Amino acid sequence: MKIKIFKKPRLFQVNQITIKDFGKIKLKKNEMVSFVTKSKKEYDFTAKDWGFYVTQSINGRLKKEGFKIVIVKNKLGKFYVMAVEKEKIKIFKKFCLKENKKIIKWLG
Repeated sequence: MKIKIFKKPRLFQVNQITIKDFGKIKLKKNEMVSFVTKSKKEYDFTAKDWGFYVTQSINGRLKKEGFKIVIVKNKLGKFYVMAVEKEKIKIFKKFCLKENKKIIKWLG
């Protein structure tokens, strides 16, 4: 695994939100990175020789960690897969309204 942290994050705007890009992580086959929330929930991202596992099992580990997966569509017709902490679903729904995103399907 190689990690490159930017000295100064790249900033870009998405609708009303400013995103800060802090760097790059290059994973080799079968290497994994875990992202940890403030509430200590973990979300794993694993490299494979065919691409990536972008989520753990939806009805297993993610459920145990307290996430729900949702497919949303933006106003331009682009689809996104998002992991939402179960206790933050209300906040997520407000985000979708504010950002003009339509919830297509909850999974798991």
